[in-house]
Amino acid sequence: MGIQSAMFSGISGLNLNSQAMSVIGNNLANSGTLGYKSARSVFSDLLSSNVFGSGGVSQVGRGAGLSIVDSVFSQGTFETTSSGTDVAVEGVGFFVLKEPGNDTTYYSRAGSFRFDQAGYLVSPEGLRVQGKAFDQVNNTELLPIDPSDIRVNNLGLVEANPTTEVTFNTNLSENSTEIGPGNIDPADRSSYNYSASTKVYDSLGESHLVTAYWRLVDDTNNTWEAAYRVDNENGIHPLGFNYTNFSGSLSGSQDQMEFDSKGQSLNRDGNGAPIPFTSVPIPIQWGNGALDSTITFNFDCTQYNSDSIVISQSQNGYGAGELTNVAVNNEGIVVASYSNGRQINISQLVLAKFQNPGGLQLAGANRYTAPSEVGIVRIGLPGPELGKLYTNSLEQSNVDMGQEFVSMITTQRGFQANSKIITTVDEMLSELINLKR
Repeated sequence: MGIQSAMFSGISGLNLNSQAMSVIGNNLANSGTLGYKSARSVFSDLLSSNVFGSGGVSQVGRGAGLSIVDSVFSQGTFETTSSGTDVAVEGVGFFVLKEPGNDTTYYSRAGSFRFDQAGYLVSPEGLRVQGKAFDQVNNTELLPIDPSDIRVNNLGLVEANPTTEVTFNTNLSENSTEIGPGNIDPADRSSYNYSASTKVYDSLGESHLVTAYWRLVDDTNNTWEAAYRVDNENGIHPLGFNYTNFSGSLSGSQDQMEFDSKGQSLNRDGNGAPIPFTSVPIPIQWGNGALDSTITFNFDCTQYNSDSIVISQSQNGYGAGELTNVAVNNEGIVVASYSNGRQINISQLVLAKFQNPGGLQLAGANRYTAPSEVGIVRIGLPGPELGKLYTNSLEQSNVDMGQEFVSMITTQRGFQANSKIITTVDEMLSELINLKR
């Protein structure tokens, strides 16, 4: 092994530090890139040569080489934004993206999403975000299908939904005055003890006012009657109620609601617990061209020693509405909100987890591809395993600029030291040549 081998060792050091400086420069260039994961250079020594001395065989190295440039997948900090479609991941998961007309799957930590003109949720480069679609009939359950493009199909009006159920959660005062059986007359305040109103909707989305009336007919047995009317019409309609016996089966119907000595409903489930009074379904003709409706009234009533009051009321209908906003919540669910108060779950974002994330390959524009080196790819919903989502947030680069500048100084000095090896060997060779003179 001659003196010139030191020169080649110096050259390997120059090449190595040049490549390391490229990695550092790329990190600093991407210090403001969303979701960027910094890279680091891992050095290794090259094969050594055997030299023979009086003490035996020894080894002398032949320089250094680049072992690998791997990514550091540590968590980046979050930036708060005003966009409801900006999402950040806390954890190991990656967003799943696909290009239209291309089956290649891409992965990214940059969650700066938006909707395109066709209603697809896309990345800034136009790749479509993947998610699990919701059943549009039962809007709380996901369909048992593979993840697909997230799209809001109805960008205009959402059709009306006629009311089929009305619920009043009401306390009827135990101190109410007994009026006795008879007809309830809305114009005669003395013919009923309490009333409450709510809006309902027909099949055309037109709203109607339904008013319920309660009348204490037997103070001794805590017995009440109820009736309703629609849109302040002249006629009033008495309500009959289904009763359930203690076995949990329907035992018949009657025209009155009864309460026990504790002010609780005598309508009981199979375990003997009080349940709401449910009316026999009532057909209603609106007279405006809308389809006839069948509405069930649920009276979740008590008779306690306090004022008569409606604690809450609800109904399951709504009128037509315009799309007002689409946003992603912290569960990763894309929710479309309409002017009628209707909120429709569209899809839930999915995340990907890799057995070996170091095997991911950079594809540009904040994207990775997953070759076989990544091992098993697990795709699922956000959660403790794959990561938690934060909306109105974006993950920043995890580049530590202070650490990068320290590495830059070290790399620069390493480059200088290796260049000094070459100049020193050059001087030694010059001295060797001068021996002949």
